Amino acid sequence: MGDNNRLPTGSDKVKKAIYWMSEELLTNSQKQRDTVIREAEVRFDLSPADCEFLSKNFGESAIT
Repeated sequence: MGDNNRLPTGSDKVKKAIYWMSEELLTNSQKQRDTVIREAEVRFDLSPADCEFLSKNFGESAIT
């Protein structure tokens, strides 16, 4: 794996965001994955690097 796939430094917020995203997608299956990611970015006050990590690894394009 390249460096872009590693959890960003200080990743406690990212871990919390990933957990929240998982719960959100399970309870609201009609929500789009990218919408949930954007909500997590705001809710957990993520840095640009954290946002990029989530989009690359968990966004719609990551699952295809």
